[in-house]
Amino acid sequence: MARVALVTGGSRGIGAAISIALKAAGYSVAANYAGNDEAAAAFTKETGIKTYKWSVADYDACAAGIKQVEADLGPVDILVNNAGITRDAMFHKMTPQQWKEVIDTNLTGLFNMTHPLWGGMRDRKFGRVISISSINGQKGQAGQANYSAAKAGDLGFTKALAQEGARAGITVNAICPGYIATEMVKAIDEKVLNERIIPLIPVGRLGEPEEIARIVVFLASDEAGFITGSTISANGGQFVV
Repeated sequence: MARVALVTGGSRGIGAAISIALKAAGYSVAANYAGNDEAAAAFTKETGIKTYKWSVADYDACAAGIKQVEADLGPVDILVNNAGITRDAMFHKMTPQQWKEVIDTNLTGLFNMTHPLWGGMRDRKFGRVISISSINGQKGQAGQANYSAAKAGDLGFTKALAQEGARAGITVNAICPGYIATEMVKAIDEKVLNERIIPLIPVGRLGEPEEIARIVVFLASDEAGFITGSTISANGGQFVV
């Protein structure tokens, strides 16, 4: 029986590429999404991957959503924490609401999704928790104190939880993408993209969502069982740790 993978924010952008790649690798995949019903329906029609709607910022909604996924597909063995939002503003203009929304989704969302699954993974002596952080969680970014703090927190979460899960057969890892050719990045003014962003990337191009997805597929596999607590940078050389 195929292992079950649950991808948050899994119907668009990097998340969609991850969902598709995991399905191609033989997993039963559920894709969570928060709000865009039209995009989710189109994604399911195109890929056959079922989508489930809830906010990762709401613990009770996560618990209920996970329960439904497991009723439909079976116990979740692979969790990909991909859902994220931005509420960019220079710090002196940032509102408490902008701070809270980003922390609640991009950091607390990892707790809300992982916590209800952790006991089952421990009982089955197998689990994969893979969280999509960001280059800006590693180096920081002006106008993103909230986002950078949350994404840096994702890395601390990963390192600590990896130590708890190791003896139970659970690996916990993070991926830090740089600039990836998603709808959001492609929406940046072409002049800004070509003159101010791509020149900072040594390989000279944006990354592709599928390049992040391939890392996820490897980390989800049995072959990656000795890799835990790791942060994998995928940024074209823009920031080297």
